[in-house]
Amino acid sequence: MSRIIVVTSGKGGVGKTTSSANLGMAIAKLGRKVVLVDADFGLRNLDLLLGLENRIVYTALEVIARECKLDQALVKDKRQPNLSLLAAPQTRNKTVITAAHMKALVEVLSRYFDYVLIDCPAGIESGFQNAIAGAKEAIIVTTPEISAVRDADRVVGLLEANRITDIKLILNRIRPAMVRNNDMMSIEDVLDILSVKLIGAIPDDEQVIVSTNKGEPLVLSDKPSLAGTAYENVARRLEGQEVEFLNLEVPPKGFFAKLTSWITGNS
Repeated sequence: MSRIIVVTSGKGGVGKTTSSANLGMAIAKLGRKVVLVDADFGLRNLDLLLGLENRIVYTALEVIARECKLDQALVKDKRQPNLSLLAAPQTRNKTVITAAHMKALVEVLSRYFDYVLIDCPAGIESGFQNAIAGAKEAIIVTTPEISAVRDADRVVGLLEANRITDIKLILNRIRPAMVRNNDMMSIEDVLDILSVKLIGAIPDDEQVIVSTNKGEPLVLSDKPSLAGTAYENVARRLEGQEVEFLNLEVPPKGFFAKLTSWITGNS
């Protein structure tokens, strides 16, 4: 059975598309056939994050309109053959694609892929309703900010109202130092509000910006990073593996760290 998962959020700018790209690539690295569906019609970005923007010829719109075959629109990643992308059209008229269209599309995709990951547009308007139409599971991405968490809580309610009850959480851009100083919500604070299962805790990492600009997901980078490892762990948890959450408290390095350690008697 294929798993059809919508990756969503309430608030924009929380790293939802970055999470979709890295999660899709990480699952593909585990040997599963994955298709990423960009459902953000009119504002597609998933192709950019994957570095596939120059290979887009047809989009989901042409497939639905039967102007091309499905395999013509699917772009296979050359770095990871298990991963394919179905890009969103850049049309401004979002009403041309309905929830029924999306449901039929993902049902066809589920015959050929182990995972169908749908990158949902931010907000709760028609684009959201279209993206969740064929989904069986959901991953909510949020940051530990009260506005983002409040919007995520509303999305949880909407998903449950649409009979999607298998909901998991990726908490993104965590800054442990700010949490310690009570300047940022802790993981426990967020879980108390949302009451969904945590599947990923992603630290704030400058390598995310670097990888985004390069069009290369973190999980493919030669430079190991906490965020990349965290996304790989999310993929393994989705596969049913028991994986401990990373210790995000990274000790400082260098001369000043050694000096501080000596002064405090911790050397």
